[in-house]
Amino acid sequence: MEIRMRVNGAVQLLDVEPRVSLLDALREQVGLTGTKKGCDQGACGACTVLVDGVRINSCLALAVQYASRDITTIEGVTGHPLPAAFVRHDGFQCGYCTSGQICSAIGMLAEHSAGAPSAVSEHVGASDITLSDAEIRERMSGNLCRCGAYNGIVAAIQEVATP
Repeated sequence: MEIRMRVNGAVQLLDVEPRVSLLDALREQVGLTGTKKGCDQGACGACTVLVDGVRINSCLALAVQYASRDITTIEGVTGHPLPAAFVRHDGFQCGYCTSGQICSAIGMLAEHSAGAPSAVSEHVGASDITLSDAEIRERMSGNLCRCGAYNGIVAAIQEVATP
């Protein structure tokens, strides 16, 4: 099946079988290997990408579902302040989860800016939820770091969120 999608601003024409995941299409057909395959079950977040600005686990998404959509992978976030903040705060160790962490954090910051509460938000109806360390940890809970760089990840996100 032939599909067209915009990946990191460039239109891609892909020939995929209906059961191919977005993750596999990005890695194998588009050649963008920054998005990682961790658990292949949606439990670790290493495969997180942005679809129309919303974070998703690309290992659980079928590529055909995202035809005509805007996909952003780690290769497409150049110029965003989060990657540099991750370096400054040692928000990575082995680096395997880092691309998913950064894409997820970008999506999470957009959700927070839109006023979306989390499970730890004190007042779910508030329009100005403070992005505390507890808020960041809850909002990023779908992204695992097997090396345990969570303190650096939270510090990097906090730096970018608090100009």
